[in-house]
Amino acid sequence: MARITVSTELDASPAAVWDVVEPVERHVDWMADAESITFVGEQTRGTGTRFLCRTAVGPLRLTDAMTITEWEPGRAMGVAHVGIVTGSGRFTLEPIDGGTRTRFTWSEDLRFPWWMGGPLAGLVGGRLVMAAIWRRNLSRLREIVASAGRGA
Repeated sequence: MARITVSTELDASPAAVWDVVEPVERHVDWMADAESITFVGEQTRGTGTRFLCRTAVGPLRLTDAMTITEWEPGRAMGVAHVGIVTGSGRFTLEPIDGGTRTRFTWSEDLRFPWWMGGPLAGLVGGRLVMAAIWRRNLSRLREIVASAGRGA
């Protein structure tokens, strides 16, 4: 299992950051590796929401099946990866500077199938490649949060 964690500080309150990350279908706006998100069923928010995320990392393309396992508005969102790649992930929003800013942390524990390289893929692909992609994703999130704060 590969544990990947990245974090950033955002110049907005946790509530304002949640307004950006709460719409799961909009994650494609700031996640470069997420090409599309399709909900499975009518539910699009909260614990139990299921969706398929078409993911691209270099030449590798797969559809990641996920279920939201935790939903605390302004605080946390957790998912279970239940497709080809399995494991769990979690976003946390921690107030800093008296709640005017947010520390956003993205942590995942992922297990890759043997045919994708198994533990080696987790070490190399997860800890090195995915962490770099997710740091760029957090830069994109920072830009969107800043734009939202300016009323753009």
